[in-house]
Amino acid sequence: MRWELLAPEIFLFVWALFVFTYDLGTKRRNPNELGYLTMAGLAITGLLLAIYNGGILFNGMFQSDQLAIFFKVIFLGSAFMAVGSSFGIGSEKIHNHRGEYYGLILLSTVGMMFLSSASELITLYVGLELTTIPLYVLVSFYKDDKLSVEAGFKYLIVGAFSSAILLYGLSLLYGLTGATDIVAMKINLSLVFLSYGKIGPGLILAMILVIAGIGFKLALAPFHMWAPDVYQGAPTPITAFLSVGSKAAGIVAFARIFVNGLIAFATDVMRPLDWGIILAALAAAAMIIGNITALRQKNIKRMLAYSSIAQIGYVMIGMLAASEMGIASVGYYMFIYLFANMGAFAVATIFNDKTGSDSIISYSGLSKSSPGLAAYMSIFLLSLAGIPPLGGFAAKYLVFAAGVQAGYTWLVILALLAAVVSLYYYTNVIKMMYFAPDNSEIKIKPPLPAQIVLLMGAIGVIIFGIFPGSIFNFALETAKVFAF
Repeated sequence: MRWELLAPEIFLFVWALFVFTYDLGTKRRNPNELGYLTMAGLAITGLLLAIYNGGILFNGMFQSDQLAIFFKVIFLGSAFMAVGSSFGIGSEKIHNHRGEYYGLILLSTVGMMFLSSASELITLYVGLELTTIPLYVLVSFYKDDKLSVEAGFKYLIVGAFSSAILLYGLSLLYGLTGATDIVAMKINLSLVFLSYGKIGPGLILAMILVIAGIGFKLALAPFHMWAPDVYQGAPTPITAFLSVGSKAAGIVAFARIFVNGLIAFATDVMRPLDWGIILAALAAAAMIIGNITALRQKNIKRMLAYSSIAQIGYVMIGMLAASEMGIASVGYYMFIYLFANMGAFAVATIFNDKTGSDSIISYSGLSKSSPGLAAYMSIFLLSLAGIPPLGGFAAKYLVFAAGVQAGYTWLVILALLAAVVSLYYYTNVIKMMYFAPDNSEIKIKPPLPAQIVLLMGAIGVIIFGIFPGSIFNFALETAKVFAF
């Protein structure tokens, strides 16, 4: 047993406890010290991940494979950038609860890391709950803000409901196969099908329930109704963390269960047991609802919430391909999405810290008062829109190419039309910043950690957009986990 494979998760868990106690012991004297400690802990965890990887534990229940390592980098990156964006609210809005705030981010990240390594249904579910439960608290962290408390209640109720649906679906899979190990589940399902020529409605119900349960976590239409209100009410760095880290965790869970365990039921060979048809319909709905509804938004956080709903629709095209190219395109997409979306929310956090506003119209003339901040926001929004040579263009191209290869040409055409619609609301913010009259004389200078986050985001979408090869090759290695 290579216990050292658990070193990153164990260290980050212990570091979260250290953050709790350090904040209590120092009586919250230094507003920035705890944030730097949290970022240092995440950086050390990344170093341990680079040293200790590649193996299995607990008879295969925990796998430190390429897929897990790739997504753990995304989890750690999203947590690092969320913490770096939080220094403004750390000194003002949460100054009496900084330890709890940073510690809960770390605990949620630990859950994501365990989830990505899970190759067994119960372990996967426990990892998903460890991811989600700290987020319930973080979403409602502004106790004096009605929107934040409302967001917390909504997220808790919908999250608990979706967890129950998911658990019921997983229990049906266990009942049908007699196994919780995902590979064993796949083998047993195949044997049953070969023996009897059919499995019956139980598998269809199980797949629908699991898709619904994970769909809630992903904010995949029509399970997206919680996302706009939660994104608007939560502290903006937590909204960013939700939009990237939590989504990436849901994508890993979906890939482990469906692309690995239920891969035989991804094509029309097994109709009506075809989860691909269900997922294609949901992806189409997400792109249509997300993009069209985003056009009407006046609040930057709600606009980015509907944008994230549309983005998950694009991502699912790669998942539908159920091939090496498809999984690699999903990994690359989420890697670029990390920099673009976390960067956009970082700008929104910094702007809100200084002006107290999340209204899009408040960004009028930002290029005149704070040209650097306006330039960063433009880069991130254009990447989300898929404009070359930024990373978002290569990401969309790859998932669309995988979709065409898999025969989902109609869905790719719909996605292209939806991407054209998205240009309007992304460029509307840019138009406000550069062509509207200046509504504010405030010159915004972000704190140093926030500047690091913005620089990371900009470098990520530019460099990995122009030179996508290294990340895409790494993503291709993750696809080999599934042995297509």
